[in-house]
Amino acid sequence: MPIAGIAPCCMLKIHFRKLNLTQLRSIAIAFSSGIVMGLATAPLNWWGLAWVALIPLWVMVSRQSPLSQPTGSRWRFNSIYLLPLAWGIAYHGLALSWITGLHPLTWMGVPWVASIAIALFCWGFITLWGAAIVVIWTWGVRQLLLWDEGDRSSSPALSLTIRRVLIATALWCGLEWIWSLGSLYWTSLSYTQSPGNVVILHLGQLSGPTVVTAAIVAVNGLLAEAWMNYRGQRLVTSRWQQLFGIAAILVIGLSAIGGWLYSRPLGQAPEAALKVGVIQGNVPTRIKLSAAGVRRAIDGYVSGYEMLAAQGVDAVLTPEGALPLLWNGQTANQNPFDQAVVDQKVVAWLGTFFRQDDRITQSLLTLTTQGEVFSRYNKIKLVPLGEYIPFQEILGAVIGRLSPMKTSMQPGTAAQRFDTPFGRAIASICYESAFPELFRAQAASGGEFILTASNLDPYSEVLMAQHEAQDLMRAIETDRWAVRATNTGYSGVIDPHGRIVWRSQPHEYQIHTETIARRQTQTLYVRWGDWLTPGLIGLGGSWLVVSRWVQNRK
Repeated sequence: MPIAGIAPCCMLKIHFRKLNLTQLRSIAIAFSSGIVMGLATAPLNWWGLAWVALIPLWVMVSRQSPLSQPTGSRWRFNSIYLLPLAWGIAYHGLALSWITGLHPLTWMGVPWVASIAIALFCWGFITLWGAAIVVIWTWGVRQLLLWDEGDRSSSPALSLTIRRVLIATALWCGLEWIWSLGSLYWTSLSYTQSPGNVVILHLGQLSGPTVVTAAIVAVNGLLAEAWMNYRGQRLVTSRWQQLFGIAAILVIGLSAIGGWLYSRPLGQAPEAALKVGVIQGNVPTRIKLSAAGVRRAIDGYVSGYEMLAAQGVDAVLTPEGALPLLWNGQTANQNPFDQAVVDQKVVAWLGTFFRQDDRITQSLLTLTTQGEVFSRYNKIKLVPLGEYIPFQEILGAVIGRLSPMKTSMQPGTAAQRFDTPFGRAIASICYESAFPELFRAQAASGGEFILTASNLDPYSEVLMAQHEAQDLMRAIETDRWAVRATNTGYSGVIDPHGRIVWRSQPHEYQIHTETIARRQTQTLYVRWGDWLTPGLIGLGGSWLVVSRWVQNRK
């Protein structure tokens, strides 16, 4: 459990000594079920657990638990919310535990103890940020239960249950959508299915990852309600069977739709083929900006580019920040990589930095066969505390910068489009792989293939696997080939059905060639975006309003 997870309890002055064994056991069950959800994520890929991991929390917050009574603290914090807090800390904390790979930061001159504190702070902060979503969702579910009490006398119990599951699902999807608008977004429930359950992931072609999240929450809710009806002595015995049957039909029906989408042939024309080379430079971040690191990067990427050019590739992709230099006219003219492009006459997509006003951008460039910049994509979603500090006036003095760059980074604009000599591409730099709307917008404007340039050092293979899982979802949702170049792994190529065609070995220098296809298809999600979330919210809200109107007329 992240050390920062203690903070909410301290701030709210919860008196844990007043919790009895039953209450503590409920908290332990919630925490354990959150761990189970975390086990569904990459690299373990136990995706089936996600379809049941929310059941214990749903059951406990729906019942009149002993935890529902205030603890007597001055904040009068309703201790039922310790359950979603525990579940959220367990899920997000486990799934995001790779963030502790920040330590040690001694190569940046940060003392050992301070390095540990920074890593724990980052882990705890992002964990609690995700856990807050679960707490807010629980509050909404509790309000639904109060509403249902008013409708119980005039509406069939099964109808109330279905309505509660629908609205609870809509609420979770809505909260995830709001969450995705910010800078801290990674652990959507949908990514528990990637890369293992590609059939269900194809539902993303309908309305993005929201469909997968909605399916997981709805099935968990139906099974939880079935369990409560099965255990309840005063309820109709057959109702749990009805709810279980609805859950089974939902899973089978959604799997059938996903299977149909997965089975469709790609139908790639020969003239759409594009032979791409990938370089995984394997230059550790701790030496990247030193003179030796810059020389190693230049030597590795120049030699790799020349070898790939000799293999007849159409273009070469390098990772995020492959050349840790400010790419201006003077730098380009003096750089061996630019000279290699001029000599070999093969297009290059180069990850580097650009100066923009008084700040720099994390950029991906298209270099033509003349060594000129044909197009530039600037990273939009910068990493908080790594590439910029939110609320810098407050946090800047406390934490300091974690990025080795000495200048603040400038985010790119959402309206950017990345044109290349082979047509328009969908560009993404590292952390942006978690934001599906960035990919959807570029696909809708004509992007024909995905290029992801990333630097996942110094993190472990856990992040490598999760980052690959995010790109895999984006490839399926947009129906595009994805080419991934990372500094230390996993680099790779993914087809539009989410099949991993090639994956690099981690922490090794590697080059690879693969033929992909440019595609111009547009999935329902690419055309319409996330229409499911407002649809669910609108349907659930209308149901509530109509039912209350009917009740008031009686």
